[in-house]
Amino acid sequence: MNYKLVFLLSLFLLCNVDAQSGPKLCITMDDPNTYDTPLMSWKERNEKILETLKKHNLQAALFVCGMRIDNDSGRALISRWDEEGHMICNHSYSHSYFHSKKISLEDYENDFLRCDSIIKGYKNFTKLYRYPFLKEGDTKEKRDGFRKFLKALGYNNGSVAIDASDWYVDGRMKKALQDNPNTDVTPYKQFYLAHMLERAKFYNGLAEKILGRDIPCTILIHHSLLNALFLDDLINMFIQNGWQIVNVSDAFKDSVYAVQPDVLPAGESIIWSIAKQTGKYDDILRYPGEDGDYEETNLNEYLLDYK
Repeated sequence: MNYKLVFLLSLFLLCNVDAQSGPKLCITMDDPNTYDTPLMSWKERNEKILETLKKHNLQAALFVCGMRIDNDSGRALISRWDEEGHMICNHSYSHSYFHSKKISLEDYENDFLRCDSIIKGYKNFTKLYRYPFLKEGDTKEKRDGFRKFLKALGYNNGSVAIDASDWYVDGRMKKALQDNPNTDVTPYKQFYLAHMLERAKFYNGLAEKILGRDIPCTILIHHSLLNALFLDDLINMFIQNGWQIVNVSDAFKDSVYAVQPDVLPAGESIIWSIAKQTGKYDDILRYPGEDGDYEETNLNEYLLDYK
């Protein structure tokens, strides 16, 4: 056997992973915070997430909600992400619901600017904006007005391809731990991983149908106890299921993230919105695209079966 040839062939395959088949995914994380949770301090949670990303040699995007980090501890948290080379992006100051009749376009723009003023000094500050709750305007005036506002400031939409309800699983797990610190978190991990893979397959499959090609999927998860505990498991699960995990700065170069679908109310996953605009997928497009109410019964049944 020509071992030198085998080695060179193996090296070629490793260096050309993009030529391999399989969907692509990158990590985007919302709402960094310094809140108390069971099991870990905020510093421990933050460092665990960063350690996992470093272990997998991944660059992520952190979407910052200003009110959650507008203190010395919060600034220290963001600085650690900046030091590690992750993108620091805008997620509003107040996390307001843009579809509310009480929120005007001017109110929303001012709230955006308040967060921008906090994060724009970081080395890895990136002009991406993620709408809270992925709600991009319930009227044409608000939707198009804010799109024009973003463009004038050189911002792009930090769109989500794969949406899910990790926040709901995290909330249920924390409540269980608060009630009983000895709670076995294994079923929450197992449910979380299964839920994320199912949602990823749904949105990626929908992208292939409507676009006729694979895209590097941005996935939305949160800066939480759940992901401090299980982000490594999540990444490994996707790899084991044939997904390539890529850097977020590469993923956002794809042209799909520049699309501005003509739908109202605007928002949800970018894949959901493009599919909605075609008018061909209404039988599988629920509204909102994701919500904790969809997972409540499933998680309840899963926890009962686990006991």
